[in-house]
Amino acid sequence: MAVPVWRPAFQAGGAIRRRSVARCRLKPAFQAGGVIRRRADGRARFDANRSASIARRMTPAARELTPTEIEDLAAGAWILGAGGGGNPYHSLLNLRAEAARGFRPVVIPAESLADDDLVAVVSTMGAPLVGEERLPDPDVAARPVQVLAERLGRPFAAVMSLEIGGSNSLQSFQVAARTGLPVVDADCMGRAFPEAQMTTFAIAGLRNYPFCLADIRDNVVIVERAASWQWQERLGRVAVTEVGSIAATAKAPRTGREIKDHAILGSVTRAIRIGAAVRGAREQGDDPVDAVLASEGGLLLFTGKVSDMERRTTRGFLRGVATIAGLGADRGSTMKLHFQNEFAVAFRDGEPAGMTPDILTVVDSATGEALGTEVIAYGQRVRVIALESPKALQTEAGLELVGPRAFGFDLDFRPLFP
Repeated sequence: MAVPVWRPAFQAGGAIRRRSVARCRLKPAFQAGGVIRRRADGRARFDANRSASIARRMTPAARELTPTEIEDLAAGAWILGAGGGGNPYHSLLNLRAEAARGFRPVVIPAESLADDDLVAVVSTMGAPLVGEERLPDPDVAARPVQVLAERLGRPFAAVMSLEIGGSNSLQSFQVAARTGLPVVDADCMGRAFPEAQMTTFAIAGLRNYPFCLADIRDNVVIVERAASWQWQERLGRVAVTEVGSIAATAKAPRTGREIKDHAILGSVTRAIRIGAAVRGAREQGDDPVDAVLASEGGLLLFTGKVSDMERRTTRGFLRGVATIAGLGADRGSTMKLHFQNEFAVAFRDGEPAGMTPDILTVVDSATGEALGTEVIAYGQRVRVIALESPKALQTEAGLELVGPRAFGFDLDFRPLFP
């Protein structure tokens, strides 16, 4: 007797009851945005064209991203990630596969949202190193959004990534591939940060619950209420650690008014612009790192070779220090980059040379590709660059949550872009 094959609990935008393949039934999970149809083989499929049409009726400013723009987004977001947010490569592979099946992501400006629209804010939570082994999955990414929609009893009008850095920048697009929701051209970090309270929403004092996370085993956790943003982080981190140090999340839902007032607007566009600068320089035979610095008004902090890596996963975070021995004009000097998922503080010969919330990124000297804290390795020739962070992060309230002291460094923030 053949053993029945079991499908995931959530597939292509609906909650699938646990039955064998022949008897699998789809229960639609969303009241708006996602358009799910049945394929000849009985599996659900996403009707991309019809869903895009729904999004366009929402706003005339909606636009489809081309496959090239998705590639640029991944490259640019990896640079904005400050070494964190997760390597976007595997998420990019997912989106290439979805594009081959007809998915065309639709991006809308925050200004097109109605004030009472509900926006899902999504991310992967956990240690980036674990993400190199437990690969992203659009079905899992969409599961917390489905659960929160059912919990709230109303549909989401759009989806937004929590952070524009790394793989998390593509999390909203993976959710969109399963739900048909448009993606908002915004996030709430303007880069990547390791903890849930390190957002412009927390800086503004917005409500931090309910919050949902899900893993590949179909475990689902809802935090109905948390005393503070820090408590939300602590509760979520414990749950994430228990399920293997990585999970898909949907943070506290935001209204259209809250997105317009407190999100970092245009961050998807910024990431695409950075990625396009890298691609254009490569195609023209120019220096891609110089192209990024010119595009964003960035700074070159250091050039060298990775001489040592200290890296460990503790309590759901990847922590450590990258040591870079100087080359060229920096020969004879050493830079040490301390990180907690993302690079937080850079020391040149023992003196602070850059610090959070400014975006400190290590890139391959030849290709301009960002190197995450989980993949940077001994012997790589690299350049350390700095990009300006959003001004909202540099306020007194912002620095309390994302400044160097939030990462355990007794330093006053010294902006590189006054």
